[in-house]
Amino acid sequence: MKKTHTRILALLLSMVMVFSLLTACGGNPSAPSNPDSQGSTPSDPADPASDPLLNNEETINLTVFSQTANWSGAQTGWAATLLKDKFNIELTIIPDTNGAYQTRMESKNLGDIVVWGTNGDDYTAAVNQGLLFNWDEEDLVSTYGPYISEHFADGLAANKALNADGKLYGIGNDITDTKGQHDSFIYDWGIRWDLYEQLGRPEVNNLDDLADVLEQMKGICPTGDDGKPAYAVSIWPDWDGDNVMYVKSMASAYFGTDGDKFGMGQYDAANGKLYPNLESGSPYLQSLKFFNDLYRRGLVDPDSMTQTYDQMMPKMQNGNCFFSIFSWAGTNLYNSPKHLTEAENPSFMATLVPKEATPIVYGLSTGGNARIWSIGNNTMYPEKCMQLINWLYTPEGAMTIWYGIKGLMWDYDANGNIVLTELGEQCRTDKQTDLTGVEWTSPDTGKTYTLDGNFNDGMIQINNTSWALGAVNPEASGECYHPDTWASLAGEPRNDVEAAWREYSGAINAQEYLNANSYKVNPTVPDYNTPERDPELQVKWDQCATAIKQYSWQAIYAKDDAEFDSIVAKMQSECDAYGYADCVKWCEEQAQVLYSMQ
Repeated sequence: MKKTHTRILALLLSMVMVFSLLTACGGNPSAPSNPDSQGSTPSDPADPASDPLLNNEETINLTVFSQTANWSGAQTGWAATLLKDKFNIELTIIPDTNGAYQTRMESKNLGDIVVWGTNGDDYTAAVNQGLLFNWDEEDLVSTYGPYISEHFADGLAANKALNADGKLYGIGNDITDTKGQHDSFIYDWGIRWDLYEQLGRPEVNNLDDLADVLEQMKGICPTGDDGKPAYAVSIWPDWDGDNVMYVKSMASAYFGTDGDKFGMGQYDAANGKLYPNLESGSPYLQSLKFFNDLYRRGLVDPDSMTQTYDQMMPKMQNGNCFFSIFSWAGTNLYNSPKHLTEAENPSFMATLVPKEATPIVYGLSTGGNARIWSIGNNTMYPEKCMQLINWLYTPEGAMTIWYGIKGLMWDYDANGNIVLTELGEQCRTDKQTDLTGVEWTSPDTGKTYTLDGNFNDGMIQINNTSWALGAVNPEASGECYHPDTWASLAGEPRNDVEAAWREYSGAINAQEYLNANSYKVNPTVPDYNTPERDPELQVKWDQCATAIKQYSWQAIYAKDDAEFDSIVAKMQSECDAYGYADCVKWCEEQAQVLYSMQ
């Protein structure tokens, strides 16, 4: 760690100069200025309070190149205040847009902290070109990442196993410290239960039945809280990857398949089969047909093809959507005090899984997953980078990522249970909560700060996780990081509609209900990085991915079956010409490799 040596030498030289000045001025360097300090031992360099490489007097700006970020520029808001107070750092975030990855690779400088997306090729290329810092060099992780070293040895070993040189360049996200756990159910099938009750709880066996129910809901509730039109679903394209994300996720939720690991298909771990997305009758195409059916019934938000996730959020919060497959984009947004307790006619969004669906939950990995945290090799501050990453992997850091500042927005009660403050609950249900004028006193420095901006903009905009949401928080009393496991939120029903759902489900919340019924666990496999696709295959892959997204959106908006079938046929034909079969073959091969390693 040559940079470390350089900075240590500079610090030592500075100390020598001070010592010399004191001697020249008649000072007695052997006499302590504080009598209480006699007999003290030299400071432990691993102690942040005494390590000059961590206890920096001047604010350090760390550049974060994040392939997962949707933010560009300086970190702002409450997180900026917290990080400056706790570590005396500022963050500048660079998303992977407008060719940023290629530009930074060519410059041989990725930044101080580097966060990788699910494309393992990019990570592997950076490793092979020597652009990432080796965490074992001069014991960087053991000295400056003590929590990671103690609790996530499997995660560190998993990263070493990825790299041809066997060195350590980072750690995966969504990690747990205990084997055998599964994550929270991210597909919770949230639906407006108050409207469902008004309809008399009609039978929902399949996607056709669900579409019928959603159409009836619009009939009795045509507008949201703001008087604007309401729809069954509101989709957003800015999270699309190799396909339309929402369509892929619906396929996973209904058929119990994994659409995340292999971009060109849905994998069923139960039978070891990959269902190519463009194969007739595939889970993906059936899901695509479902959304086209909703559109033709007037149930798809017409802004879906052009809006962002941030533009969708207020629509869900205002009751302009009746349904969401995702907990974090549905029930967590809608079930705010505004709807649960403050409204003249309280409402509730809750789980309704079609009887023929096969819910899926993802196994948790002690090795971590695809979004790797790493440190750029050109950084002047590897210790500060490691200090920050280490803190993010502590329970406090993980809770901060999701719920904000400890003590201000959340804390632990006397029994070790996680509790949200009134402000924290407001921020959880409404990410746009304005924090302007809110005061926070730091427990670390004792300084009082006045916050500004809203909660969402102030969240750590690197947009990556450390712990998995469904993992058990070791500082809590057996509670996971997911709020549906918290005793503090599992009290009496907040209104008659929630009480009705509890009577129907026999459960207190969605996680308990889904966990008590039949579901598939997608096995934990060492998938947080995949082998690099050769350049020829990558060209084919990119062409197919672009075509699939383009034609899938066209198919959602098709006016009838004939147009839908014609668009799908064009998509299949065009992708076949690009080399889709080779892409599928690669997916099948990778599936066999990964799942043989369980």
